[in-house]
Formats: sequence, C-alpha cells, structure tokens
Amino acid sequence: MDLKDLYHEIIVDHNRRPRNFRRIENPTRVSEGYNPLCGDKLKLYVVIEDGIIQDVAFEGSGCAISMASASLLTERLKGKPAAEAEDLFGQMHDLLTGKGEGADTEKLGKLAALEGVKEYPSRVKCATLSWHTLHAALHGEDIATTE
Repeated sequence: MDLKDLYHEIIVDHNRRPRNFRRIENPTRVSEGYNPLCGDKLKLYVVIEDGIIQDVAFEGSGCAISMASASLLTERLKGKPAAEAEDLFGQMHDLLTGKGEGADTEKLGKLAALEGVKEYPSRVKCATLSWHTLHAALHGEDIATTE
C-alpha cells in the first residue's frame, strides 16, 4: 500500500465512523460552521479547562471530506493546549490551501491524509470548514463560514 492509498483509507474510515460525533452537554465553547459551496454544516463543541482542550466533539452533515476532517480534528485536539490548537489551525490552513508546501507532514500525523485535497480547489472549503469552526470557537464567535 502506498502513502496515497493509506491517506484515502484514513479519510474513508473517518467518514464512515467519525470519532467524537456527539453533542457535549455544557461545553465552554460552541460554534457552527457552514460551507455554502457544498452544503456542509457542523456544530463544534469544545470544553477548555485551564487552557487545555479537555473534550471536543461535533455534530452535523456533509460530504466525506468535511466529516473526515472534523473527525480527525477532534481526535487530534483532545488533551492539547488551546494555543497549540491555534497553531495547528494555521498549519492545516496552509496545508489545505497549498501554501504549506514545506509543511511537516510527519508532525501532522493522520491529518496529513487531507493534504491531497489541495489538488481539488472545490473541495478545499469542505476540508477547512471544521478548522474555521474551531478557530471561531476559540475566539468566542458563534458562526464560521468558508466564504
């Protein structure tokens, strides 16, 4: 199996069995994201205590790429400092928009599976939706959009 096949398999797996696909009662932050181009919608719940993301989950509907991206995001951020989430937002935005040619995909781990999305401009907003929604949640904003 080559790397491209592995990445494809990760995206398919996270779409079919999204991790942390649930509502969190009493989150400290909530934001809703919408991608009008594809119709993807999600609601991201975050629990931050002492600057650490204790829990993060999402609900919503959308294409395979948007659901896989949100699932991978939640899997990666649990237990991480909120400041690290902000840094990761920047790295993922650069990677997904093609500005991150020098991105360290080894450090990104499974998130690097989304790198191929940059070859399909119409899908970039699907993959970045959950990240924009996270960014909005971290800044206390209720709504994020890819427009």
